[in-house]
Amino acid sequence: MKPRNRHLPAQSQSFRDVFAAARINGDIPADCRSVNEILARVGDKWSVLVVSLLGDGSLRFSELRRLIGGISQKMLTTTLRGLERDGFVIRTVTPTIPPKVDYELTPLGRDLLVPVKALGEWAKRNRARVETARARFDQIGKS
Repeated sequence: MKPRNRHLPAQSQSFRDVFAAARINGDIPADCRSVNEILARVGDKWSVLVVSLLGDGSLRFSELRRLIGGISQKMLTTTLRGLERDGFVIRTVTPTIPPKVDYELTPLGRDLLVPVKALGEWAKRNRARVETARARFDQIGKS
């Protein structure tokens, strides 16, 4: 049998070995679980959009909702609470009538902005290649 993913660096091989051993024992290593939890938070489309928008400065809830479009009030609230809980966003309430609530990135959130922007740039650069691959795949599937 041919080894798969021979192009992966040695570091990925060792991760795969650790993960395979954990499956044999029926447990996922703690470091894998923590990475998975963090990636689940920062990898969903709404979190990426919120972090990207807050990269330009603080915004109010209504401004975020208007800028994102297509997100429900409940989903935006859930996303912001999760980002706040994980230390990426800070929520500031100004006691006015009605209260003014602003959201901004914390230093940890600004640090997250670096890979988020890089991934966004990668997606823009490779959009045509992905669309070509999809069309090729879809064409083969019709045959």
